[in-house]
Amino acid sequence: MAGANLNDIAVFMAVAETGSFSAGAMASGLTRSAAGKAVSRLEDRLGVRLLNRTTRALSLTDEGRSFHAHGLRIVEAVDQAEASVVSPTGIPRGVLRLSAPHAYGQRVLMPFIEKFLAQWPATQIEASFTDRLVDVVEEGFDVVIRFGGTTVDSRLVSRVVARDRYLLVASADYVARHGAPTRLEELANHLCLSFASRGQRQRWRFADTSGHWTTLQVRSRLRLDSGEALHNAVTRNLGIALMPSFLVADDVEAGRFIPVLPEITTESVDVNVVYPDRRLLDPRVRQFIDLFAVGLRLS
Repeated sequence: MAGANLNDIAVFMAVAETGSFSAGAMASGLTRSAAGKAVSRLEDRLGVRLLNRTTRALSLTDEGRSFHAHGLRIVEAVDQAEASVVSPTGIPRGVLRLSAPHAYGQRVLMPFIEKFLAQWPATQIEASFTDRLVDVVEEGFDVVIRFGGTTVDSRLVSRVVARDRYLLVASADYVARHGAPTRLEELANHLCLSFASRGQRQRWRFADTSGHWTTLQVRSRLRLDSGEALHNAVTRNLGIALMPSFLVADDVEAGRFIPVLPEITTESVDVNVVYPDRRLLDPRVRQFIDLFAVGLRLS
């Protein structure tokens, strides 16, 4: 649009993403008043209201949500333009925005973040460790780590970098007090802990000696939406849980957790790196993905 002011667009994006004029102004290096004027100028130019303003809350209008989605593509285009000029040698620089499940980020991803920052001093990382399913494009992430199958989305590229096996475990104290099941059917007589998020409960899948898979919907009095919380519940002797090996391998090796029904084959899950589909992949994104993928294969 003729006369469009990219600075005003950038301020609007900051206000929309932070949820307030004060935080958006701080992120943009402006005063609250200046940020408010920038958004008003943009609204006047477009002839629509982008934000609903009340004394207590700030929210995007339908037009605001649409403009924000287009704004993300503008920011991406600017980033790509900078990358093609500022980093002609492919040297990573700038801010890399990551997201990963909370426990995986803390236990597995942090060493890679540390190595990446040491290797590329012109980079910064903003990491969000959450078990919430983030929207990669809408929330502006460069790289997201996800477990299991990924949703088909033409805007995204998904790359399997590792597989992690699930382990059925209980604490040593729990086994000493309640014993351990010797058959799958006996799980019904034990305290079971399961992962649950957005009303979807974890299903436990096992294969018998002939390779046939059985799916169990275990009854559990305690359901948690965090891998770390599930680990903590096992530590507190609250029951048996089926968890990925990265969360429990150290505990099993140290004898704190006891494998339950170890002869039963448990399900494995893909570890995926997901990132926006871009013709020109920024050097910082490419280098981090390569570092992470190679590091997992060598570990």
